[in-house]
Amino acid sequence: MIELKTPAEIERMHEAGRFVAHVLTELGERAAVGVNLLDLEQHARDLIREHGAESCYWDYAPSFGRGPFRNVVCLSVNDAVLHGLPHDYVLRDGDVLKMDLAVMVDGWAADSARTVIVGTPREDDRRLVAASEEALEAAIAAAQPGGKLGDISAAIGAVAARHGYPVNLEFGGHGIGRTMHEDLHVPNDGRPGRGMRLKPGLTLALEPWFARTTGKIVFDPDGWTIRSADGSRTTHSEHTVAVTEDGPRVLTRRENELAAVS
Repeated sequence: MIELKTPAEIERMHEAGRFVAHVLTELGERAAVGVNLLDLEQHARDLIREHGAESCYWDYAPSFGRGPFRNVVCLSVNDAVLHGLPHDYVLRDGDVLKMDLAVMVDGWAADSARTVIVGTPREDDRRLVAASEEALEAAIAAAQPGGKLGDISAAIGAVAARHGYPVNLEFGGHGIGRTMHEDLHVPNDGRPGRGMRLKPGLTLALEPWFARTTGKIVFDPDGWTIRSADGSRTTHSEHTVAVTEDGPRVLTRRENELAAVS
């Protein structure tokens, strides 16, 4: 069932969103050459505990995955793109790190992801990351009341096509609110004017992710970490967005993040 949120409920989700944005900002500042992924995981745990929030990932056990997830943040490096398990890995110069975080604050969820390049960026990695950020802003701009779900998907797909990146449709955006994953799947490509009508109160986690040269994925033996099938590098950008009478409202925007689209 798809639940439309009231303005007051969206404001409560924004509280969770501000905290998610704060944690991702701090993790991005700490992600440097020589830093262990486990240190980033521990810092996220400390912040969540101090804030009195609840991780949406801890004990998360969907149909895929091997056993419940026992971390609070997904950390995926280079060809890994989604659901990366934090492990004993020291970041190296040029690594492409995806950080995905979802928390509950007072019964309401927010979900966001960002990609950072550690140390010295390669130009092709910089372009890849910029493309997912551009696609996210295009998706946000398409989340207009009265529009269709396919408008959002088509906006993401158009950016991918313009930059020459394949699109995988197995994992994409989703509804969010009282839980991390609510009804509604938002593919990262589609046709405009198709799908359900976007109504004020609809809350979505929009998350374009691309691999440089393939749309196919493989899973690590851990059952969680998803990688590009050909080993090419990947990127992931995500925000929690509310459709309102006045247009899309981003609930997880980071303070130092410049939106290409307001």
